[in-house]
Amino acid sequence: MPIELSKEVRKEAIASIERYFRENMDEPIGNVAAGALLGFFLQEVGPSIYNQAVADAQERMQARVTELDIEVHEEEFQYWRKYQRQTQGRR
Repeated sequence: MPIELSKEVRKEAIASIERYFRENMDEPIGNVAAGALLGFFLQEVGPSIYNQAVADAQERMQARVTELDIEVHEEEFQYWRKYQRQTQGRR
């Protein structure tokens, strides 16, 4: 599944790449080259980042599902226990 960016996000990412090159490299990078570099990273590295994010989300959700029985557990067959406590308190 290819990673797609909205036009606005892509525009901001390209501007960020251009700024990075201006401030950290010996030569600036043009808009077209920055867009090509962004496309390369989205295709080459993007899936690894995406897959890690999915794995992290799965792990987090699995932990929540595991805790679900603790959070919402209700003891069964409590009527008679409750009834016995009430009758013992009357004596």
